[in-house]
Amino acid sequence: MKSSLCPPMACHRRPSLHPSLLGLSGSLVVLTTLLAAGTARATDYYVATTGSDSNAGTMAAPFATLQKGVNTAVAGDTVWIRGGTYNITTPATSGAGVNFTKSGTATSPINYFAYAGELPVFDFTNMTISTSGYTHGFVINASYLHFKGLEIRYVPMNTSSNNGVAVTGGGNDTFESLNMHHNSGNGIFIGSKTAGGHLILNCDAHDNYDATSSQGQGQNADGFGVHYQTAGATTIIRGCRAWWNSDDGYDLINQEVPVTVENSWAMGNGYAMYGTFNPSSGNGNGFKMGSSATGVRHLVQNNVAWKNKASGFYANHSTGGNTWYNNTSFMNGTQYNMLASPAGDPNTTITLTGALAHIMRNNIGYPNKNTNMSGVDTMFNTWDLGITPAAKDFLSITDPSVSMTGVGVESSGALGPRAADGTMPPVDFLKLAAGSAMIDKGTNVGLPYVGSAPDLGAYEYGAAGTTGAGGVSGSGGTSGAAGTTGTGTGGTGAGGSGTAGRGAGGASGTAGSAGRGGMRGGAGGGGGIGGGTATGSGGAGTTVGTGGATGAGGATATGNGGATATGNGGATATGTGGSSPGTGGTASGGCSCAIDDPTGSASVGSILAMLGALSALLLGRRRRRVTALS
Repeated sequence: MKSSLCPPMACHRRPSLHPSLLGLSGSLVVLTTLLAAGTARATDYYVATTGSDSNAGTMAAPFATLQKGVNTAVAGDTVWIRGGTYNITTPATSGAGVNFTKSGTATSPINYFAYAGELPVFDFTNMTISTSGYTHGFVINASYLHFKGLEIRYVPMNTSSNNGVAVTGGGNDTFESLNMHHNSGNGIFIGSKTAGGHLILNCDAHDNYDATSSQGQGQNADGFGVHYQTAGATTIIRGCRAWWNSDDGYDLINQEVPVTVENSWAMGNGYAMYGTFNPSSGNGNGFKMGSSATGVRHLVQNNVAWKNKASGFYANHSTGGNTWYNNTSFMNGTQYNMLASPAGDPNTTITLTGALAHIMRNNIGYPNKNTNMSGVDTMFNTWDLGITPAAKDFLSITDPSVSMTGVGVESSGALGPRAADGTMPPVDFLKLAAGSAMIDKGTNVGLPYVGSAPDLGAYEYGAAGTTGAGGVSGSGGTSGAAGTTGTGTGGTGAGGSGTAGRGAGGASGTAGSAGRGGMRGGAGGGGGIGGGTATGSGGAGTTVGTGGATGAGGATATGNGGATATGNGGATATGTGGSSPGTGGTASGGCSCAIDDPTGSASVGSILAMLGALSALLLGRRRRRVTALS
């Protein structure tokens, strides 16, 4: 007869976990995963003129060359470049002084940043260059890279025009606060059939001159060039300056994907040697927005061109028209030249009709001297309205760059140092004065405005601020002042559903602005930076509040997000806004926790604290249940 007694191990079976404990176990697994992700942080590398490429690339033991940092960094990493001059004598390849071939990702770009408060200068004066082809300064054939705060200068040439920066492939790169000058080609040249989606933000390209080009003296040294793309995303040029480049300031020849050029300046292009020399083959247009063989339409808005040798704004034989909104053209050879030609036949002039016609609204020509204006849908411009601009219409029409040449001009006025945040110098040059004949004389084109109607030209009278940093393209325009403080709704009881309040961003039509009433809202807007901080108290849950909504961006202003919003939900509700509003989780019932970290990673300290609390709770409940069953 078999014994009725069970084996000892069988009699002491482990009691099953209560469903709530299983839920806690699942949460523990999730948090452990978050902890692993939080600790797998991106790496910071350092480059310094005093470093060595045999070093580890740390702050204390930096690399000596940027190329070493490029070869080492992977997606998510940042290469911090210390101040000083990096003399590049031996190129990474026959075609590239520094060669970038490793890509980041949309969420984890590779960053190449100037160390805070320092200026890294890449000098290519003595670089060995090809005798049969191109050797550019920086060559980028990679995606999702971000460059910021670098100076790139003195790329030499034989008979090929070598660019400071050449983008030959990849896409979605950001070029921010770069100073590209005295190169033997473009400051920056983006030339790839698919390399689109770039942002060129607050950059300067000046004094670039290809003196010995095989195509003619000064023929190919533009400030900014975007060319050859036939598919992919739009590239945006915003808040940039181009001056004294021997060819053109901005050039989109053979570009078959739309480009947006906004909030930018062009001065004195077509000249070289600080404006003292007239190269025989330099074209001299400020904004050369063509030519397209397929009739692609570029967006050109809120720009200023002055003292360019040829035209301030030029369509360059395009087979289809562009959209030109709120630009100011002053003392150029011609203010606006809308020349159109058939594809492949630049010697023939055609008149664009219907959907292919240029669209021109709210532009200023000072003086009104245009050419090739047939085939243009033109309304509400100074020449349409019979307005003859005069000095009294502007706060200032004088600037060192208007009346002088030479290196000293670059230290003050419109060509002088930028603001600390990288935006344009705060000058009054060509901004409208009170009582100007061009105030409220425009038509609504989707850009925000102040008053009863939009003003003419690049600057809206009474709109505060200068060119916005970052933001989205949209329709440009100027922004309203910050929104008022939002009020959150309190949580209902302990552990209840608490939600932090929302701060209102710069609201269309309601925000005050410089004594002219509220800013009229437009469709979209560029350059806005929103996001405030939401805080709550009380309750048992932890919530992440929603920051202030993004302020309406602007052609010449940065919108501010909402002020601090306060609610009564959650135990500790904390949310941080940003370039766009961040929306956190909502606590209801137990502990539903959303974690915020400025790097985008989960806070390790927060996760460890929660892991400890959950572990203690789990073990305590298991002990009580085992005791009850024993």
